[in-house]
Amino acid sequence: MSTVPTLPCLCATLRRATRALTQAYEEALRPYGLRASQFTILQALILAGEQTQGNLGRILAMDSTTLTRTLAIMSRHRWITRRRGDDRREWLIALSKTGKACFEEAFPAWQKAQARARRQIGESRFDQLMTLTNDVTNAVTLEGDNL
Repeated sequence: MSTVPTLPCLCATLRRATRALTQAYEEALRPYGLRASQFTILQALILAGEQTQGNLGRILAMDSTTLTRTLAIMSRHRWITRRRGDDRREWLIALSKTGKACFEEAFPAWQKAQARARRQIGESRFDQLMTLTNDVTNAVTLEGDNL
């Protein structure tokens, strides 16, 4: 199998890698009725607890429109709960019992996809990639410097 051509753009290269990884994770999660983005939201809520929709978007670096659309689907499946915050314009998002059960059922499939990626990329490079991508996210979103 031939390698893909090197792209000169960091954004294009990361997006291409993300699309390829997303396909692999979605294949693993499909039997559980989950998309990778939905699993990620469930995982974020397990790690961070109840969050405002705005803060959840910041945690995931997700635009508001995409997050709203995904949360609506997740709400219909009863994977999350939504309630008004102190500010009536604000929504608080939490994991429901159904969402926790769905996450726990799909978690072994996610672990298998994660282990496969780790094996294919290599332990050290996988760990470096995790650190690097988190550093990129923090540099671009937290430091406020727009590229």
